[in-house]
Amino acid sequence: MKILIAPDTFKDALPAIEVCKAIERGLRKANPEVETILFPLADGGEGTSDVIAWHLKGEIVKITVADPLFRPIEAHYFLSADGTTAFIEMAQASGLHLLKSEERNPLKTSTFGAGEMLLDAWHRGVKNIYLGIGGSATNDAGMGMAAALGWRFLSKNGEELTPTGENLQKVETIQPPQKIQNSQYLIPNSQFHSVLCDVTNPLFGPNGAACVYARQKGADDAAIAQLDAGLRHFSKKLEQLFGKDFSQTPGAGAAGGMGAGAMAFLGARLLPGIEAVMKLTGFEEVLKNADLVITGEGKLDGQTLHGKLIHGICKKASAYKVPVVAMCGTLEVTPEKISAIGLMAAFSLLKRPGSLSEAIAFTETGLEHLSYNVLKIMNLVK
Repeated sequence: MKILIAPDTFKDALPAIEVCKAIERGLRKANPEVETILFPLADGGEGTSDVIAWHLKGEIVKITVADPLFRPIEAHYFLSADGTTAFIEMAQASGLHLLKSEERNPLKTSTFGAGEMLLDAWHRGVKNIYLGIGGSATNDAGMGMAAALGWRFLSKNGEELTPTGENLQKVETIQPPQKIQNSQYLIPNSQFHSVLCDVTNPLFGPNGAACVYARQKGADDAAIAQLDAGLRHFSKKLEQLFGKDFSQTPGAGAAGGMGAGAMAFLGARLLPGIEAVMKLTGFEEVLKNADLVITGEGKLDGQTLHGKLIHGICKKASAYKVPVVAMCGTLEVTPEKISAIGLMAAFSLLKRPGSLSEAIAFTETGLEHLSYNVLKIMNLVK
C-alpha cells in the first residue's frame, strides 16, 4: 500500500513536515513495509512558505520588518533558485501568533511589515510574487502594506495617518507613491502578483472581515462595529481612486481586508490557496499513484467545506478514486459533514478531557498513536 501523507500545520503545535513525520512513524509501527510519501501542504496561511521551500529548490531570505504593532522582528520568505519568484507569507510579519493575547487588538495592528517583505522581494528583482494572507492579526484592508510601499493616507486636515484599523474611517485622501527614479518605492509591473486566500468573504457587512473574523483577533462588539464602518468608508475611497469596487469580490475580506487591499494597491488576483499550492508543488502527479491519502489539520469544522485544505485535497482525490482519511485535534463535524467534505473517515487525536495546552503538547504523540491504529484497522478490514 502506498500512502500519501499530506497534512496542514497543526497551529501552535506542529509544522506540517513534523506532522508528516509523526504520522509516518505510527504507520511504520503498524506495518514496517508500508510505502509512504511525505507531502506537507498549506492553503496560503501560516506555514505556507516553509511548505513551498520544502518542495521546491531555492532559498529562505531572512529580513527584519515590523510586526503587527510596528516592533522589529525577523521574518522570512521563499525565493526561487532563479530569483524570479517569491512566496511571501503575510503571517510572518503580520500574524496573530506574533502577539500575546493581551496585545491582540485589530484597531491597533497593521500590515506594514507584510509590505516591507514585498518591497524587499522587489528590490531583489523578483517578478512573480505569491502572497499568502492567512493567519493575520490585522483589519486594515492592506492600508499598512500600502504605506510600506510609499502610499500615504491623509485625514481631512491633511495629517498623515498611521496605517491601522482604527484609522480607516479617517482617510480622506490617498496619495500614490512618488514616481522618482531610483526611489525605494518605485513599484514594478505587478501583473504577476497572486494572492492566496482560503475564504470568500466580502470586505464588509455581516459576512465581512470585521464581523466574521475580528473577534478572534481581539476585537469586542464596539471595535467590530468601528472596523466594519471603517472598511465601508475605505472601500469608497478605493473605488474613487481606482474606479472599481473591490468590496464584493470573493476573498476581499480575507485577512482583515488584505484581499481588497492587494487587488487595489498591487493589481493582484485572488486565488484559492490550496489549489495554488497543490499546483506549485505538483501534488496531483503524486496523488495519481497513491492508494490512500492521510491528511489533517488542527480543527475540522463547518469551515472545512469552504476553501480549506482538506476539502481541496478531497476534491482532487475523488477524481482518481483515492480515499482520504483526516486526523485533527478538534473534530466538530457530523458524519454527514464528513461525507460532504469528501472524507472516508475523520478522527480526533484527543483521548481524554484536558486543557488546550495539554492537547497541543500531545499532538505529536497523538498523531503517531492514531496513525498506527488507523492502519491496523485498515489491514484487518482488508
